[in-house]
Amino acid sequence: MAPKNTLCLWFDGNAVDAANFYAATFPDSAVGTIFRAPSDYPAGKQGDVLTVAFTVVGIPCIGLNGGPQCQHSEAFSFQIATDDQAETDRLWSAIVGNGGQASQCGWCKDRWGLSWQITPRVLIEGISDPDPAVAQRVFESMMGMGKIDIAGIEAARRGDTLDEA
Repeated sequence: MAPKNTLCLWFDGNAVDAANFYAATFPDSAVGTIFRAPSDYPAGKQGDVLTVAFTVVGIPCIGLNGGPQCQHSEAFSFQIATDDQAETDRLWSAIVGNGGQASQCGWCKDRWGLSWQITPRVLIEGISDPDPAVAQRVFESMMGMGKIDIAGIEAARRGDTLDEA
C-alpha cells in the first residue's frame, strides 16, 4: 500500500539518476518502482521514465520527470541530522563532490538543484541551548561556516576559540 503522504520532486528527465544517488548516499534510502509511459505522449515516447518511487532517510518520495519548466529552490530542502564529523563530511562531500554546490550554514545543493542541510545534532542542541549567550555564540559560529565544523560549534558552546581549546 502506498504511503498517505509522499513528496513529489520535479526533475528534468533524470529522476532515476537522482534516486539512485540518494539511495547510495543516505542510510534508510532506496529506489522503488519505476513507472514508464505506456504510449507516446506530447513530451515523450513510450517507455520513457515518467516517475520513480524512492525513499530518502525513510521519507517516501516520487521523482517526476516533468521537464525543464520547474526548478528546485531553497524553499524546499532535506535537513539531515548527523551524529559526528565523519558523517557530516561524508554526506557533504558526496553531495558537493558529485556536481553539487556548497553554500552557507550547512546548506548545499546537489547536481539536480535540490537543497540539503547537513546538520550535526550538536549544532541543533547548541542553537537551542537554554542559555541565550551559548545559543548566540553557537549561532554566530555557524553563520561563518559552509560545512559545519563540529569542533568549532563545541568551542562556541564552551565559550572559547579553537586556538584556546
